[in-house]
Amino acid sequence: MFGWLKPDPVKKLRKAYDQKLEQAMHAQRNGDMRLFADLTAESEELWQKIEQLQQQQAANQ
Repeated sequence: MFGWLKPDPVKKLRKAYDQKLEQAMHAQRNGDMRLFADLTAESEELWQKIEQLQQQQAANQ
């Protein structure tokens, strides 16, 4: 009944994912390839978590 009041974990993870990608872009532009690789790897982990949560949500509906 009050499901719309619950925070959406996918939305929070997607925001963090977008921030990591933006940080990675800036690192790449500055020539810091090691930081770019690290941030890209972190963003891929976040994307996997997002996909898992979306699959769980789809299965529950």
